[in-house]
Amino acid sequence: MTYTEITSLALILVVLSDIFLFKTSLLTTRAFWASYAIILPFQLLTNSWLTTREVVIYDATQIMGWRIAGAPIEDLLFGFAMVVGFLAYWEFRKKRANVA
Repeated sequence: MTYTEITSLALILVVLSDIFLFKTSLLTTRAFWASYAIILPFQLLTNSWLTTREVVIYDATQIMGWRIAGAPIEDLLFGFAMVVGFLAYWEFRKKRANVA
């Protein structure tokens, strides 16, 4: 699998988990988007720093080739999936703790 395919699959699984497994629907809340607006610039800064210094090097055959701040678009999508996945799980656990 290419990095593009892995990232796409991760994104789909996380969105479906948020909606159907954890039932948090974070993507529909203002709080999530406000949080992500804070996270995104730091992700771009980190991606730029790592790729311009060649700490991280991508195989051109494994990515689409579109870059933002020096890093492949796949990195933004993967980062987004990680944030959504973690926060959805966090909210799910918080709800379960309040029920018990």
